[in-house]
Amino acid sequence: MRRDKSLSPFEIRLYRNYRVVHGVRIALAFVLTFLLIRLLDVPEGTWPLITLVVLMGPISFWGNVVPRAFERIGGTIFGAALGLVALRLELISLPVMLVWCAVAIFLCGWLALGKKPYQAIIIGVTLCVVVGAPTGDMQTALWRSGDVIIGSLLAMLFTGIWPQRAFLHWRILMANYVTAFNRVYQAGLSRNLVERPRLEKHLQKILTDVVKMRGLITPASKETHIQKAIFEAIQTVSRNLVCMLELQINAHWSSRASHFVMINASTLRETQQMTQQTLLTIAHALYEGNPQPILANTEKLNEIVTELRQLSREHEGDALAETSIHGYVWLSLELARQLELLSHLICRALRK
Repeated sequence: MRRDKSLSPFEIRLYRNYRVVHGVRIALAFVLTFLLIRLLDVPEGTWPLITLVVLMGPISFWGNVVPRAFERIGGTIFGAALGLVALRLELISLPVMLVWCAVAIFLCGWLALGKKPYQAIIIGVTLCVVVGAPTGDMQTALWRSGDVIIGSLLAMLFTGIWPQRAFLHWRILMANYVTAFNRVYQAGLSRNLVERPRLEKHLQKILTDVVKMRGLITPASKETHIQKAIFEAIQTVSRNLVCMLELQINAHWSSRASHFVMINASTLRETQQMTQQTLLTIAHALYEGNPQPILANTEKLNEIVTELRQLSREHEGDALAETSIHGYVWLSLELARQLELLSHLICRALRK
């Protein structure tokens, strides 16, 4: 898929209501599969429906469904083979059949704690499904195994029709995060307020939204072949920004004297405007898919440091004010550095 694909308003609306879209997709897939089973009079027809719901239900993105479907098909084939052997052994000796099943289930439990736990569980489930057939009834066992494979293929088919992409959903959530961060930044450092605003809940919500995006990293990486390390680095920077903003707001409102010094510093106001513009540009790039590096203005930051150091000398008698000002300067520099890093990482993610 194209990483730099521009998102239309319709796509943004769909992905913001992805749970509704996912529910509609499963419902249509279930109805069409049910009609297909009835028209073709497929034996053991409940198993394709069960497989369809189990496979499509927990996940909706293409980067998740395809690997999961192949794991399910592989697990079904292996589990069916074990089950067919068990049915044949039952005709010879029930104790031998039970020992065989016990060994097979032990193997499933051992593999379930490895790299592919889902496939291991499917092996065990398929074994149970096949063994549950009447004694010696190979035809029923084969149909049940085949129906599970058919259900997996149908799940891939329905998911592949206008599939939801985890990478596009990640871009929208990331743009929402940057926009929300910008609003809290403006509210927390606003010159028009005389009292500190209560932003703890907003900061916590932003941090929670960042954590939720982690679930999209693996499928987005599989869809785009972007290294997971890039997504992980963006996650880390996003969390750092929230923590630094909270500290910056604390420094901004820590004392009345330092507060008035900082709101009257012209270069500091310019830095706030530059930060807000950077955040808006990042959000715009995520929607449009047009990566534009946004570099921090080092000269302006140096001017801020010089000016605030001079202003802090005028308030050397007020230790609290001096500490707050120096802390705010350092946090401003660090925030600019983190924004620069975030811009570079997002540009790498959106690059063709």
